[in-house]
Amino acid sequence: MFAAILTSTFFSFSIVFAHRSIPAAGQMRANLGRLIVAAIALGLYAHTIGTGFHSASTDWLFISGVVGMGLGDIALFMALPRLGSRLSLLMTQCLAAPIAAVCEWLWLGTQLTVGQIGISALILTGVAFAFMPNRANPPRVKLQLSGFVLGVLSAAGQGIGAIITRKGNMVAIAAGEAQLDGINAAYHRILGGLVLTIIWFTLIQGNKWGKQFSSGPPNPKYGWVIANGLAGPFIGVSCYQWALSTTPSGLVLPIVATSPLLAIPLAWWLEGERPTKRSVVGGLIAVAGVIGLTLVR
Repeated sequence: MFAAILTSTFFSFSIVFAHRSIPAAGQMRANLGRLIVAAIALGLYAHTIGTGFHSASTDWLFISGVVGMGLGDIALFMALPRLGSRLSLLMTQCLAAPIAAVCEWLWLGTQLTVGQIGISALILTGVAFAFMPNRANPPRVKLQLSGFVLGVLSAAGQGIGAIITRKGNMVAIAAGEAQLDGINAAYHRILGGLVLTIIWFTLIQGNKWGKQFSSGPPNPKYGWVIANGLAGPFIGVSCYQWALSTTPSGLVLPIVATSPLLAIPLAWWLEGERPTKRSVVGGLIAVAGVIGLTLVR
C-alpha cells in the first residue's frame, strides 16, 4: 500500500509538470520526451546497478508497457479532443481498477475481500465526484461516441497492463529469481510503451490530426519535460511496479486513481488554481478510502 501511495504522489507531480511541459514543448514532443528521459534514466540504473534484461519477467513487462503505456496512453491521447480532459481522465481512472480486478480474478485467480472491494469503490466514488462534469464545469468539447469507446480502451489498457505486470512477477518467482526491483521492472515496461509510441507518432505525422498535435512553440523548452519524465515514468512507474509486485492490481489502481486529486493542491500552490468545493469533498472521500484500504484485510 505504501508503494501505491508513493505512486499516486509522484504521478500527481507528473500531472502538474505535464500541464507545464505541453505549452513549453508541444504535446507530441512533451509526451515522447518524458518517455525518452525516463528510459535513459532507468536504463542507466538497470545496466549498472540492476540486472539489465536478465529476468524471466522481461518479455511480460515489455508487453505490459505496450498495452498500458502504449495502447492505453494512445487511446487516452485520442479521447482528449472527443471528451475533454476531465471526462477522459475520469473514465480512465475509474474504469481501470474494476477492469483489472475482474481480469486478474479470471486469469490469475486473485480474489479480493468484500471489504476491499467496498472501500476501493469508495475511493473511486470520491474521484468520480471530484471530476464528473457538471453545469459549472461542463465538457469544453462536443462529446463524441468514439471518445467514450476510446476512454474504455484507455482504461482497459491501464488495467490489463497492470495484470500483465503481475503475471510477469509470478513467472519470475516460478523461475526461482529474486524479486525484480521496481526500477529495473519499470525500465522493461517503459521500453514497451516507448517503442509503440514512437511507431504511432511516426504514422500520424502525415495527416492533419497528427500535425495538430506535433505543433509546438518555435523555440521549445524542455525543463518541464525532463521534470515530468523523472517524476512520472521514472520514479512514479518504479513505485507502481513495486506496488504491483506485492499487491493485487484491484487494490493498487484505486489508490493510483487518486493522483489527479493530489495534483489539485499542487496546482493551487504552483499555479494559483483554487480547488472547487466538489474537488475538496471528493478528495476527502478518496483519502478516507485510501486510509481504510490500508487497514482492511
